[in-house]
Amino acid sequence: MRLAEARQLDIAELNRRAQLFQHRLDAVKQQIARRGRQIAWYPYRSLSALAILEKLLTGERRRLLELAGDDPVLDLGCADGELAFFLESLGCSVHAVDYAETNSNGMEGVRALKQELGSSVEILGVDLDSQFTLPGQRYGLAFFLGTLYHLKNPYYALEALAERARYCVLSTRIAAYDADRRTLIRHLPVAYLLREGEANQDWTNYWVFSEAGLRLLLERTGWEVLDFLRVGNTSCSDPASAEGDERAFCLLKSLPLERAGLIELLRGWHAVEYRSWRWTEKHFSAGLVVPASMRPRLKLRFFLAESLVQRLGPLTISASVNGQPLAPETYSSAGEHAYVRHLPAAWPAGSRVVVDFHLSAALPPDESDPRERGIIVTSLLIE
Repeated sequence: MRLAEARQLDIAELNRRAQLFQHRLDAVKQQIARRGRQIAWYPYRSLSALAILEKLLTGERRRLLELAGDDPVLDLGCADGELAFFLESLGCSVHAVDYAETNSNGMEGVRALKQELGSSVEILGVDLDSQFTLPGQRYGLAFFLGTLYHLKNPYYALEALAERARYCVLSTRIAAYDADRRTLIRHLPVAYLLREGEANQDWTNYWVFSEAGLRLLLERTGWEVLDFLRVGNTSCSDPASAEGDERAFCLLKSLPLERAGLIELLRGWHAVEYRSWRWTEKHFSAGLVVPASMRPRLKLRFFLAESLVQRLGPLTISASVNGQPLAPETYSSAGEHAYVRHLPAAWPAGSRVVVDFHLSAALPPDESDPRERGIIVTSLLIE
């Protein structure tokens, strides 16, 4: 099938075609078995996730493959690669990634299917619990299904993925209660650490988040939640038992990639730290693109260091947009803050403006740090 046609398919039609493709996969597995090759296939139907996506996706996002554009698609935690091969059948360029040591058959299944199908899917073994790198420079869409709770470091994995994939379909196990079902955790931003073999006798299970914990994790790692759905035991789920199994499915958009072309750092910025934030100097500036909005506003989210407040007192932020001043604001306490102001003039959507910031004080260079340090910026945009 031509990719241009596949991009216009509603998720319901994708699901229908996936079920037909499943018959082809089953036949191929039987052919492999008849030749005497015994493979312990992944026990779950990967393509069944599309039936849940049919309930998850809304509006224009139901044309799921349109989100990928011309970029490759990533199947992260691909198991036997059934989803990857189905997407390839629709014309997508696909990278299938898993790790042999934790894959149910050492990745023998995905490689056997590739050979039998005559596929061009690129298969890679990547340890997602290492400081990994992904093969592609940019992915239009990533599928990250049923893998997050198998990782020791889900924060790093999601943060690294947000720098490579514009959109992501994610599913993972979540819990409303702790393991004994006595403590309600759904609305607390927490995760339950499983004992070895506690869930499904699987030693590769680690972190099961509450819904609030998952949402905060996604926010902190650079993702915007576009669609969210809970399935399974949605009333009294727990992190370990089979009857308490609840799953979250969500469609995510990468904020780092969305903003990459919308901001240009000009002066007064230090190097990025921990892949997510930067110190500024006392004076700093950036070029930003004005979005299509009735009343666009500038939003600077930052962290005010306790050492600055203790040594220099309250901090005042002043700003201007293309030379037009914005109202200043004073911050007296350490911690997270936001400086938010509507733009003072109507600039057309897509135009670039220069925003200059001035701080009333900054920490001077000293023996512990040779830099002038103002605030720690976590995000800057016009919305």
